[in-house]
Amino acid sequence: MSVSQETLREKLCALGDYIREQVLENRRGMSLEALSAVAHHSSADTIYAIDKLSDSAITEWFAREWPTDEPVEIIMEGLDDEYCFPIGLRPDQTRWKCLIDPIDGTRGLMYDKRSAWALAGIAPQKGPDTMLSDLFVAAMTELPTTKQWRADQISAVRGTGLEMESTNVLDGTRHPLELHPTSATNFRHGFSWLARYFPEGRTLTAQIEEQLWEELVGLGKDASPTVFDDQYISTGGAFYELIAGHDRLIGDIRPLIHARLDLESSLVCHPYDVVTALLIEEAGIIYEHPLGGFPDAPLDTTSGITWIAYANPVLAASARPVLQKILREFLV
Repeated sequence: MSVSQETLREKLCALGDYIREQVLENRRGMSLEALSAVAHHSSADTIYAIDKLSDSAITEWFAREWPTDEPVEIIMEGLDDEYCFPIGLRPDQTRWKCLIDPIDGTRGLMYDKRSAWALAGIAPQKGPDTMLSDLFVAAMTELPTTKQWRADQISAVRGTGLEMESTNVLDGTRHPLELHPTSATNFRHGFSWLARYFPEGRTLTAQIEEQLWEELVGLGKDASPTVFDDQYISTGGAFYELIAGHDRLIGDIRPLIHARLDLESSLVCHPYDVVTALLIEEAGIIYEHPLGGFPDAPLDTTSGITWIAYANPVLAASARPVLQKILREFLV
């Protein structure tokens, strides 16, 4: 008998819970210097010591908890070797492909600045042709800082709406959670931003964003800033801010910026970073490529992803044509 979609959702939530427990347990007694030490460099990103806290936990969890009659291939940041469960199978012998980012937001969490997120999604196995658009189940689980008592979790089966709950990490109790994207119809006095986490391409990105706000809200006409900026160095975290109603527009155009500047940098958004994009879509948030269409890519760890998310259709209708015009002016 085939496993149900709901069972797959529950499994991803359980995986996220286990990653959270392992990270919280294993980081006790570790210094910031130890957590932030570079473990190695992968083809996609730098792997820090804190990332390694979750790697073995994931393979252990699959060996113990995943149904053996539902073979799955695991694609994961930090896991360079091919991995399938049950052990010994080839990818073409599996039914599912599971894309995981064990700790999205490593840099914020390892310095105990801001929560990271464990991200996971599942798609039917189509070999190399399995795409982000094939994902139909996803879950994101908060990995809190040491001073937090609450960790949130959001999950969904595509087309059925969001499931949300919070966990008290001090005693393990769970509580219902209700979050809603903002219903704001303009960008004034709200948070909106384009990712410019690292020095590469930051100036050009800032010029594009400044022109965007100049045309949408006007600049220098108010005594205080009209649009607020909040660089959450985690795509999953950025998605959470949209779902929670905190932010109105967020985008990551680094692949476009780097191509324009002829920069060979892996410091861009990858498929594992946006594996939970279906969650913001289930929340009614508009998620797309800034120049139009769905930002699709294979389920791998190296493809660059360019995306924009508008908190609601009214904001999208307002900003989309302006942003597309500006991008063509600067980048084409």
